[in-house]
Amino acid sequence: MNRICDLFNIKYPIVQGGMIWCSGWELAAAVSNAGGLGLIGSGSMKPDVLQQHIRKCKAATDKAFGVNIPLLFHGNEEVFKILIDEGVKIVFTSAGNPAKWTPFLKENGITVVHVVANIKSAVKCEDSGVDAIVAEGFEAGGHNGREETTTMVLIQQIKQQISIPLIAAGGIATGRGMLAAMALGADGVQIGSRFAATTESSAHENFKKQILETGDGGTLLSMKKLMPVRLIKNKFFKDMESLENSGATSEQIADLLGKGRSKRGMFEGELEEGELEIGQIAAIINDIKPAANVVEDIMQAFYSAKNELIKMAF
Repeated sequence: MNRICDLFNIKYPIVQGGMIWCSGWELAAAVSNAGGLGLIGSGSMKPDVLQQHIRKCKAATDKAFGVNIPLLFHGNEEVFKILIDEGVKIVFTSAGNPAKWTPFLKENGITVVHVVANIKSAVKCEDSGVDAIVAEGFEAGGHNGREETTTMVLIQQIKQQISIPLIAAGGIATGRGMLAAMALGADGVQIGSRFAATTESSAHENFKKQILETGDGGTLLSMKKLMPVRLIKNKFFKDMESLENSGATSEQIADLLGKGRSKRGMFEGELEEGELEIGQIAAIINDIKPAANVVEDIMQAFYSAKNELIKMAF
């Protein structure tokens, strides 16, 4: 048996990343209905909007789903009260310290998973009582670890230090990638970029098409003085890069970032002045299709690659 499937009561050990502006109720429900675990990305939602998405997701699937809570944005009681009132059973936290909220969530019967980018954070997570850990390498899109540790290295490092289930994230979009992560010690995978380019993704069509056009080397980490974020190299990225190279302070960088940049890019489709968060794996994504088809493709490729390796055994 698989520990991730058992933990979430799902068919496949595939978690859809809770991405801002991309992971609304439609995508979460579609992935859950296809056998994975769909996540609503609350980072771009006000509390009342999050509540609506949770209710719509419950109406669209009778399968398990969860909510991603970036503690950087939503470390407040109002949001957590909504989770409990609406009967959410699975919460993924990120971008903050899980020790504050994990005991509270666990006391209310919620399964808690936290996203980390280094060994120290992983050990603290296990000590705080989380049920599983997502280890996200720096290939991932969006907010990233300052250590810039790759997924291939990070999974092996963290596997040696924890006993709870481990989910790999960053640079995974295919069945082969999933098999590789599990060979390194992961119990399952979290996939973001591939699901951003799906029919049910709430991202703007302009952004979805831009993902398909993002080739090798099309993304880089930016805003390292604030919080590293992997972005597509558009005008906003280049302006930010120029400012950083000039020796700008974190305050000056924050001024250029301003407010609403990610919404402008990913949700409203402003491809030059908006912030476009996506992972390195975008370079191999070449179509937009229903989330259920993505899950099916991943699992077929996983089994095929697994059989190839069995035949290679010596």
